[in-house]
Amino acid sequence: MKTLSIDIETYSGVDLTKCGVYKYAESPDFEILLFGYSMDGGEVSVVDFASGETIPPRIIDALTDDDVQKWAFNANFERVCLSRYLSDMGVPLDPFADKHFSAQYLGKAKYLNPEAWRCSMVWSAYMGLPLSLEGAGAVLGLEKQKLTEGKELIRYFCVPCKPTAANGQRTRNLPTHAPDKWEAFKTYNARDVEAEMSIQERLAKFPVPDSVWAEYCQDQEINDRGVMLDMTLVHRAIEADARSRSKLTHLMKELTDLENPNSVVQMKQWLSDHGLETDTLGKKAVAELLKTAPEPLGEVLSLRQQLAKSSVKKYQTMEAAVCADGRARGMFQFYGANRTGRWAGRLIQMQNLPQNHLPDLEQARALVRGGDFAALELLYDSVPKVLSELIRTAFIPKEGCKFAVADFSAIEARVIAWLAGESWRNEVFATHGKIYEASASQMFKVAIEEITKGSPLRQKGKIAELALGYGGSVGALKAMGALEMGLTEDELQPLVSAWRSANPNITRLWWDVDRAAMTAVRDRTTTETHGIRFGYTSGMLFITLPSGRRLSYVKPRIGTNRFGSDCVTYEGVGATKKWERLESYGPKFVENIVQATSRDILCYAMQGQRHCDIVMTVHDEMVIEADKRMSTKVLCEQMSRTPPWAEGLLLRADGYDCPFYKKD
Repeated sequence: MKTLSIDIETYSGVDLTKCGVYKYAESPDFEILLFGYSMDGGEVSVVDFASGETIPPRIIDALTDDDVQKWAFNANFERVCLSRYLSDMGVPLDPFADKHFSAQYLGKAKYLNPEAWRCSMVWSAYMGLPLSLEGAGAVLGLEKQKLTEGKELIRYFCVPCKPTAANGQRTRNLPTHAPDKWEAFKTYNARDVEAEMSIQERLAKFPVPDSVWAEYCQDQEINDRGVMLDMTLVHRAIEADARSRSKLTHLMKELTDLENPNSVVQMKQWLSDHGLETDTLGKKAVAELLKTAPEPLGEVLSLRQQLAKSSVKKYQTMEAAVCADGRARGMFQFYGANRTGRWAGRLIQMQNLPQNHLPDLEQARALVRGGDFAALELLYDSVPKVLSELIRTAFIPKEGCKFAVADFSAIEARVIAWLAGESWRNEVFATHGKIYEASASQMFKVAIEEITKGSPLRQKGKIAELALGYGGSVGALKAMGALEMGLTEDELQPLVSAWRSANPNITRLWWDVDRAAMTAVRDRTTTETHGIRFGYTSGMLFITLPSGRRLSYVKPRIGTNRFGSDCVTYEGVGATKKWERLESYGPKFVENIVQATSRDILCYAMQGQRHCDIVMTVHDEMVIEADKRMSTKVLCEQMSRTPPWAEGLLLRADGYDCPFYKKD
């Protein structure tokens, strides 16, 4: 046996969507109901656990044999659930990490070795396809599609049911309660295995590179390892939030006389009755209204702003997702951003944590952790704001360790300058690295020494850098908050022109890429510009990055954009989360290329730290649970090494140590 394709159906009283697979599989009532499998692409067999069947010994051996490649769609689910099943059977899970240590550690791993697993969902993502078996099958036009009745069958057999008089007050549906449905469920299970194998067959001529599978394996190790949570802080933060909300709501009721001051409709009406009209109570709108609102309207809006802080949801998710050993797992989805291959956040959503700016972060943390809510309310104007800034600090290293945090400095700015050959920018990165100041100097022809940290010119340089690198114009500056920063409407277009004039090679890169992509699609050929290859093959546009990894665009063709010009269009998941035809153009392709290349650089650095216990990867940052003697300076030096495929690219990583996770 060389390959084993698998799909399982399971039951657990724990909500998978709220707690993730690691906590789900820990539940005392967790069990596997059906185990569908195929050996080496042969006929699918289904093991019916409910009827007393068991997985054949040969298949059990294959699950723990690293020479047999296991395949599944979203393989993390199958691997983690089967790890629990085998552990309960007393089967040793020869571990990936333990191979570095002596024999006394063998057999103590919690999870099956991810090196022996392949995920057809990752393959779909690599090809720019939907991240669902049903969606990928539909786009590929598979003969054997996922059966649509599966969702109803999963609801019936895989989750607790509501007790009613009609079902005899039972809380779970068993096969004996609906034999016909159970037979249909077995058919559904077998069909999922067939659909997964069909995807592999259809994509066989576009294999995922071994380097990407190595990155996937490391991602699974990070998810398996998890990160420790300070559950005392988490519980106390939830208590503090409840207490604060109760007080704020009571105060709002006293000021407004409203039955439900959290209601948008009631609040808008109350404001209108008091002479303040507004179409929305969104965060930006409330911040704007607060500038001129008279009292008591200003106080009410300020209270509403505090109540709108959703920080408690993160703490509640931590409480739901934490495993029995105090660690949260499964927070990162490999290739979750399916155009560029960047990670996406899951559960606690590490990619969008609030920043921390409190100067006395440690004191605030100690007050919440100690349950000293009276002092918290006395010392800080807004308890919700404090709780929001403390979210990061709930992540802690295990006893005896520290967090070593390192991230790349201005990685996208460095990559785009390197690709475009914008020499003055490369010179900045080779010397002082002050790109905002240097950009302002270049744009406004002012000596860089005159542009200080708080000066208006530096502010203009910063907003231009953040908003204009990918073809953005006045709208991009506004979206980035240019008007809120004090710039006037009249200053915006000249700022766009000044930035483009100062960066002619980046501007040229946009349109060189635009032409190359259009030529590849229109003439169904291969073109190249700036070391990036564009090729049309079998109804796909592939963009080959400097790393050798390819970006995939499904069913590309030449269409017409909203300005009446030709553009490349392709099929993908749009803003509506639906599969639809999307349009692109040079700067957008450049954004994909730069972000994807930045991701490859991070992966190269992470692969170089395989010997370390990486617990998190957030944007361009790596967090390691490290021995206190480990040198973070050396870590940053190692991260700053340029990959062999990126000669001439200047990298820099900055780092710091901390006893809990935070932004330095």
